[in-house]
Amino acid sequence: MSGNPAVDRRSFLKGAAVTGAAALVPDAAANATPEAASQAAPAQGTGPTMPPVGGRDIDPAVAIGAGPAGRPGSDFMLDVLKSLDFEYVASNAGSSFRGIHESIINYGNNQLPEFLTCCHEESSVAMAHGYYKAEGKPMAVLCHGTVGLQHAAMAVYNAYCDRVPVFILAGNHLDAAERGGSVEWQHSVQDAAALVRDFVKWDDMPVSLGHFAESAVRAYKIAITPPMGPAVIVIDGHLQENPIAPEEASRLRVPRLTVATPPQGDSGAVAEAARLLVNARNPVIVADRAARTPAGMPLLIELAETLQASVIDQRGRMNFPSRHPLNQTVSRQPMADADVILGLELTSFPRARAGVRLISIESTALYIKSNYQDFQRYAEVDVAMAADAEATLPALIDACRRLITVDRRRAFAERRQRLEQAHLEGLAAARAEAAYAWDASPISTARLAAEIWAQIRNEDWSYVSESGNTSDWVFRLWNFTERYHHTGNSSGATGVGYGAPAGVGGALANKKHGRISVNIQSDGDFLYAPGVWWTAAHHRIPLLSVMHNNRAYHQEIMHIQRMASWRNRDITRAHIGTTIENPNVDFAKIAQGMGVHAQGPITNPNELGPAIRRAIEVVKSGEPSLIDVVTQPR
Repeated sequence: MSGNPAVDRRSFLKGAAVTGAAALVPDAAANATPEAASQAAPAQGTGPTMPPVGGRDIDPAVAIGAGPAGRPGSDFMLDVLKSLDFEYVASNAGSSFRGIHESIINYGNNQLPEFLTCCHEESSVAMAHGYYKAEGKPMAVLCHGTVGLQHAAMAVYNAYCDRVPVFILAGNHLDAAERGGSVEWQHSVQDAAALVRDFVKWDDMPVSLGHFAESAVRAYKIAITPPMGPAVIVIDGHLQENPIAPEEASRLRVPRLTVATPPQGDSGAVAEAARLLVNARNPVIVADRAARTPAGMPLLIELAETLQASVIDQRGRMNFPSRHPLNQTVSRQPMADADVILGLELTSFPRARAGVRLISIESTALYIKSNYQDFQRYAEVDVAMAADAEATLPALIDACRRLITVDRRRAFAERRQRLEQAHLEGLAAARAEAAYAWDASPISTARLAAEIWAQIRNEDWSYVSESGNTSDWVFRLWNFTERYHHTGNSSGATGVGYGAPAGVGGALANKKHGRISVNIQSDGDFLYAPGVWWTAAHHRIPLLSVMHNNRAYHQEIMHIQRMASWRNRDITRAHIGTTIENPNVDFAKIAQGMGVHAQGPITNPNELGPAIRRAIEVVKSGEPSLIDVVTQPR
């Protein structure tokens, strides 16, 4: 067990608790399976490879080898997926993709990709969402027909709003003449992707294996090109199951993937932005989804230090070290004093007083749809670059350096001293404020964050999901220095139900690196699709999940209280329809029933540190562990 002691209030006040990878895309041809498509066995028949099964039309078991001879289409589909270097495919099993499912586990020997058994399609997509944000490469997802894609839709929307590439294969039976029983009719559709088309970046429904190969590679390329987003390929069940025809086999090939270079800002616009920033009295850099790869954070540090400018991290990604002296995220003063604001991949540009010059670099401007309006309020900026922020930073840094004079450098040094002092004062204030209600029960969110930090601070850790509002205590008390220390806040659309599966997906990505993945898990989110805890246990995904169990949808309580107050009505009834109590949910028992090591509910703050130490030992053994902690609202 860990030797770290529990955090006591006195040592905490002294500061003990708060001391101080881009995906590699292989050549498609080099990664194809040894059995090239052109060597496929000749087909000896057409039509489905097995009798239809579905609904009330139940057929006897099919004898081994009873299907038509020849290499099935889904084997070639798997060759294409292998060329795209997927490590995993997450799925809740469904008959519309039974062909490729069988190919993955037998023809592909369940390796690259490995099949992950999920209990809900929303969890499958959210796991892929969290996996990408930790690993920097997409995961594949299989969805079953109309019902599966509708279940997945919320998580697809989260990924769309978060600009995360998820590669979705949706099973379908298009040819009505070949459909089986009633279930295949009810679960099939003329246009499957129409269910999610408004919030995916691209989709297609291939009608041949050659069409599938080209569209799958195209979908991957489109999904990972900024601004990124989910892509859907509809895979027909009969195309999967039928043997490859001899005349088609000789023509099949796996296309080579070439990755597009992200767009950079126009040189004239970059020069104007540099002029404004260098001459500014108090420049502020606001970053949200700016650090797209491991190179992003060092580039942002370089720009900030070149200008000695304040940085506000909106935390859509891990953009900037939390303890860097120029990090002014917890302070409101820099925005109040700003005369030039640079926004990098912002989801919402901050409102500024009159006269403040605004610069925007964002790839989102290259891809906006009308119906789902995640693009936020229109910003009247002075310099607008429709470009990838990370790709533009090197040119902007160079342009700034060329303009810096001796006088400006002297002014920058003075500004640095002021910002360092403000940063230190912010840390001291956070330490003092966190001590309030230190021994309270329910446990304060500050104590929750501090106790976790005390146990992981000397480990290689990664904060993979932050569902639930804990008043920013994690970011005020923990020391974030590496890109993988934080995978980015929320889900893009802040959809409840993202936190648990995204945490499991992030932990899956960190597993091979040996990191301790940490999730602060809210109660309402836990209850959306709790089967993901079984997936974590079944696949032995090590995740430390500590619950922020305030037994309510507390944000909604506040909304009802505000509404009642505004209408001069009783605010004491705001608990109706917003709380999760009477009975209280025993989350530890639910997790234990799924095969997860779990403790709680914990209400005594002095028991929290030892519980976390026990849980970490379980996680280090390669298993998930959950602690149910009864907490204050925020």
